[in-house]
Amino acid sequence: MAEHHEHLVEGSRNGLAVRVFPAADDAGARPVLLVHGFASSAELNWVASGWITALNDAGRRVIAVDLPGHGGNPAPEDLDAYTPSRIRADILQVLQDEHVRPLRDGDPGSGVDVVGYSLGARLAWEFGATQPQLVHGMVLGGPAAHDPLADFDLAAAQRHLADGSAIADPSTAELVRMARLVPDNDLFALMSMVEAVKSEPFDPAHTVPAMPVLLVAGERDEIAVSLPELGRLLRDRGTRVEEQILPARTHANAITSRAFKRGALAFLDG
Repeated sequence: MAEHHEHLVEGSRNGLAVRVFPAADDAGARPVLLVHGFASSAELNWVASGWITALNDAGRRVIAVDLPGHGGNPAPEDLDAYTPSRIRADILQVLQDEHVRPLRDGDPGSGVDVVGYSLGARLAWEFGATQPQLVHGMVLGGPAAHDPLADFDLAAAQRHLADGSAIADPSTAELVRMARLVPDNDLFALMSMVEAVKSEPFDPAHTVPAMPVLLVAGERDEIAVSLPELGRLLRDRGTRVEEQILPARTHANAITSRAFKRGALAFLDG
């Protein structure tokens, strides 16, 4: 049973909706933070696909966040609430409020493991790189060295939402189509997120995580074709990194893979 927790930042509501899933058999293992992808939600990425059950069955408490404007989460009016830097700050506040302790040698319950998918993988990469004292290990699904939202035709998408105008760019059109499939999505809030993400371009080489990282992608995932570039950045830094390719899977359905879950659990427990 999920627990809905409200978090505040200096008296203001945190931009992330938080659901906590306690493990029935909690042996004191460190919790796992889950960060979903663009136009998805914690419910779609993690609950419906079986991730919560798998992690809880492994004795892990799960902290799952919904990004602003996603999963029925209210849409802030302030554009800054959607920026990756603000989201990282909100995540840090959530973990502090959930009593996640800094990593400590010999304490298997200290710190947090992070699993992010798609946009969540980009956010997790940056969060892990800036919070090495807190993040023990990361699993990044559908990751890319180049943020796909950087090429999103924001003006065309906004015209489409306003008057139904056709979107010429196939990638933008597909992202809008996918966003419309989720009833709880606030489409105008998603456009705010795109604008905010564009204002802080992703440069994975700028800050490279130091903790172990598992990179996972579907064999047919066109967004994650640059996964090997992320692997090279991690190896050059001396970070332990493993890569897992899921046969016949795409960016859309890799998240449901049992092999993905098994690989993630084995890596995080290793």
